[in-house]
Amino acid sequence: MIDIKENEKLNVLNHSCAHLMAQAVKHLYPQAKFWVGPVISEGFYYDIDLGDDVIRDEDLPKIEKEMKKIAKDGKRIVCEHHTKAEAKEMFKDDEYKLDLIEGLEEGSITCYRQGDFVDLCRGPHVESVKLLKNFKLLKHSGAYWKGDKNNKMLQRIYGVCFETAEDLQKHLDLLEEAKQRDHKKLGKELELFMMSEYAPGAPFFLPNGMILRNELEKFWYDEHTKEGYEFIKTPIMMSKELWEVSGHWYNYRENMYTSMVDDREFAIKPMNCPGSMLVYKNSLHSYKDLPIRMGELGQVHRHEASGALNGLFRVRTFTQDDAHIFMRMDQIESEVISLIRFIDRVYAIFGLTYDIELSTRPEEKYIGELEVWERSEAALAKACEAAGKTYKINPGDGAFYGPKLDFHIKDSLGRVWQCGTIQLDMNLPERFDLTYVDEHGAKVRPVMLHRVIFGSVERFIGILIEHFGGKFPMWLAPVQVEVIPVHHEHHYEYAKMINDELNKLGFRSKLDARNEKLGYRIREAQMKKIPIELVVGDGEKENHTVTIRRQGHKESKTVSFDEFVKMLQKEIEDKVRCDI
Repeated sequence: MIDIKENEKLNVLNHSCAHLMAQAVKHLYPQAKFWVGPVISEGFYYDIDLGDDVIRDEDLPKIEKEMKKIAKDGKRIVCEHHTKAEAKEMFKDDEYKLDLIEGLEEGSITCYRQGDFVDLCRGPHVESVKLLKNFKLLKHSGAYWKGDKNNKMLQRIYGVCFETAEDLQKHLDLLEEAKQRDHKKLGKELELFMMSEYAPGAPFFLPNGMILRNELEKFWYDEHTKEGYEFIKTPIMMSKELWEVSGHWYNYRENMYTSMVDDREFAIKPMNCPGSMLVYKNSLHSYKDLPIRMGELGQVHRHEASGALNGLFRVRTFTQDDAHIFMRMDQIESEVISLIRFIDRVYAIFGLTYDIELSTRPEEKYIGELEVWERSEAALAKACEAAGKTYKINPGDGAFYGPKLDFHIKDSLGRVWQCGTIQLDMNLPERFDLTYVDEHGAKVRPVMLHRVIFGSVERFIGILIEHFGGKFPMWLAPVQVEVIPVHHEHHYEYAKMINDELNKLGFRSKLDARNEKLGYRIREAQMKKIPIELVVGDGEKENHTVTIRRQGHKESKTVSFDEFVKMLQKEIEDKVRCDI
């Protein structure tokens, strides 16, 4: 799915279409006043004050009709330059524009006019509204002015615009496909997780979801064991003093949950790093011990605004697949190369491609010497090149304590998600006075890497639900096989024997011997997205065979039971991906 904000041509087209929509709204609602109408990755939106009027679903087609009328009229879009005084006079009855003008410098104020509509705007825009024919208004919602809940609630209308009708339709088809894959919808249908008003932003994993989660975490432990990681578990609540040392108390306090215990203030951890610092500091380390790779699936809590909560994608408690790697300065490059290859292998198993972004030193508010920053940034860049990976520079977006590599994965619909991160840290080892003994017997500060691959187990599960559309590969599927006897009376015993044997062998198999029509039971297994249905009737019973029907395939195949078991074992062992 294309990122409209990052595409220069579509960015201009969508920004111009936002003005077209605003003009249409002004025609239909003369009292309308407009705040801002930016381009976003999915298209554009405009925040509007309609007074006592309220936009409803049935109003969007009316606005679209007026937009088409304006576009057909074909007025040119003209840029005007104004002084601050002129701009204030032009928008003297519009408190929203006056607020924007106050923040602008003299000589930088431009407006764009098209026919009877003018708006304060930096631009650029297309030449004429006649180029804005291929658009669609997608949805509407409420939005506080300036995002502040203490301000007035405005109405936000979202839309998207493309150069051709074909491109627009293709995009709308993708949106429909994404809607069908929505992890909240599939999470409910497949009984994976639930949410409750008694715990906002805290997912409840149901039995099917726990199977999926446990398999994912087992995979995480297995792969990290191969890479030489050791595993730890740190407390979920630690004292205020620790968070003061780490810096979180001063920089992240408003997002932390706190409690008084025995007259001491404690905080539930929003991050796992400080606990790892204490584990490292628990014993002495030699230069020969490094690198030390310390992994933790640690549950954290962060106070997110209620309006931002979104299924498994934005929650208040989640499990980070954290690792903290302590190493010597001369080990940075080799360790990062190893990490990139590790991350590459993990994502490939799920069929996820990715791009890498190198975020460099912020212009202000950074710690450490420039020379160390330059060496660290060069080491990350060199590691990417040595691993055969291209990367994009994101200047000034590193953390205040070090540069980082961000991994932006792309799912089966082409949507981009930021998941993996490799972050160099020159701050926490200093704050916690971490040391190792070098070859000369001197105490030296280690270099540290923070690193996640999934990012958050919960969010990664949400991504996988949508990536696979609920059709999980065999090794992850909560139910791998459903055994369906053709006739309950004649084939039940054989079907039960097959189901029992599969479960004894460690497969996740269920028996559907309900007194329902065969077609109904097969369709229901398809709806549950179970990878394999085994249909057993007279022939299968007599020959000790099973007939395999795969999810999403019409054809079936009959094999011996032993052959099916070997096939299933290999598919799970090889982590074969299904058609997505």
